[in-house]
Amino acid sequence: MNWGVFALFASLAIFFIIRMPISFSMLASCIVYFLIARPASMGMVYSVITGDMITGFTMLAAPLFVFMANVLNEGEVTDKMFSFCNGLLGRLKGGTAQVNVFISLIFSGMSGSAIADASGIGLMEIEQMKKEGYDAEFSCAITAASATVGPIFPPSIPMVIYAMLSGASVGKLFAGGMVPGVLLAIVLMIYCFYISYKRNYPAGVKMTLKQFGKATLVAFPALFTVILLLGGIYSGVCTPTEAGAVASAYALLISAVVYRTLGWKRLATILKKTAANTATLAALCGTAYLFSKIIALEKVPNAVSGFVTGITTNKNLFLLVVNIVFLLLGCVLDVSTIQLVFVPMVLPIVKAFGIDLVHFGVVICLNMMIGLSTPPFGMLLFIVSGLGKTKIGGVIREIIPMVLIMIALLFLCTYVPDIIMFIPNHMAG
Repeated sequence: MNWGVFALFASLAIFFIIRMPISFSMLASCIVYFLIARPASMGMVYSVITGDMITGFTMLAAPLFVFMANVLNEGEVTDKMFSFCNGLLGRLKGGTAQVNVFISLIFSGMSGSAIADASGIGLMEIEQMKKEGYDAEFSCAITAASATVGPIFPPSIPMVIYAMLSGASVGKLFAGGMVPGVLLAIVLMIYCFYISYKRNYPAGVKMTLKQFGKATLVAFPALFTVILLLGGIYSGVCTPTEAGAVASAYALLISAVVYRTLGWKRLATILKKTAANTATLAALCGTAYLFSKIIALEKVPNAVSGFVTGITTNKNLFLLVVNIVFLLLGCVLDVSTIQLVFVPMVLPIVKAFGIDLVHFGVVICLNMMIGLSTPPFGMLLFIVSGLGKTKIGGVIREIIPMVLIMIALLFLCTYVPDIIMFIPNHMAG
């Protein structure tokens, strides 16, 4: 390792310690690297950040998914979906907790973001559960855990970024996330059922057939967003980016015309929020991509690959180590940072072991989403504890069993690839 690489990692560690924002930390450490190792190539800082990674057509899908999620939230469309889910599952023991998980599966088919899920419908879910007599800590914990479904079940912003890095098909990555996403929702709902009986939590809203029919009719235009989005992608009619644009326009239409909950003032709020979210994402992706370019330039992935394959040629052991490392990274770092800095380091090893890039991509995304809920530093823990005005220690205590269940599912998906690859293997092309 030369002095430039040492300066890159040392300065990044220092910037993290002094709590500089992640995107600025990576940008500053990259500048330090070029000043020490390649001063004549300083122009790369601008050219790489503003290059294909940020301006590419595939990356345009991410802000479109963010915009759509903001429209659905501000347009109160999620309220209609919540009412439908209540009618569908309310009769079950712990019905509202079940709804919390199930609506995350539906909403994930629109937003593609765990943070958007927890921040968007999280407050509504937590308040409703507390009102019905659920413990505040459990309400927050299940909201955080269920939000991890978002980027696993398609669409998924992290999968779009992974596709840009690895060259894997976005459509197949989305398809690969379907079964794990549904399984994750099922195991969390089973846990809710068990806890609700143990603690005698109440059943949710019990609707008559007529009331449920009305709730379904009202929610159908909102639910059709998922059909429009995924149907457009898997029918081959449009790309994920184009499907995001169509679904965003449709979300605007139903919010403004069908539900009449979206006016010019709210639209302005949506545009500002989307611009801020997109700018944050672009800054993270751009600076992290520059960082990964330096890593590639210095052939760090080749060195890592040679080191790992020199220690073991066992593919299963490699996957075990990767899962443990990425779970730990997911507790303390932003998902985009992990993907753009660390994933490029392991991709050469993945290819050397003959691991399918789609399978590995879904495993990594599942891994990082679990990390968002993993104590003590998972970002979702802080979001839900803030929304629920609850001490984070209590949320951590409640979420530990859920995290263990999710980790068990992670390893099942890791070592039984057909769980992920069943649908992609039956797709054309």
